[in-house]
Amino acid sequence: MEVYLYQADLWCKDCGEEIREELTRRGQAPENRDDGHTYDSDEFPKGPFSDGGGGSDTPQHCAAGESCLNAITLKDQGKVGCWLENPVTTAGVEYIKEHITSYPGLVTDLWREWYREELEN
Repeated sequence: MEVYLYQADLWCKDCGEEIREELTRRGQAPENRDDGHTYDSDEFPKGPFSDGGGGSDTPQHCAAGESCLNAITLKDQGKVGCWLENPVTTAGVEYIKEHITSYPGLVTDLWREWYREELEN
């Protein structure tokens, strides 16, 4: 999945593009919004970046949380930001295993499904 980096968080493509459009409407876009070298990601979303932002020590969800345009509805437990489909490092696999055991629930059930192959190795 393609993602945007904005204010030290990762946002799914749809949410990142919505933020870019809103900032552009407000006149807060950089002069060349397609040249990420000319502005800071704290001021305007950079990207899109592929592969869910790259390898991480944790599964990544859109920073918009329950307001994510592609939020995942959890039965009787609200919503979470969509999964960014990022690969996980070896530490990430251990993080998932620990959370599946220590904090069982709907989100860790999703992680178990999404990272099934990594967890089996």
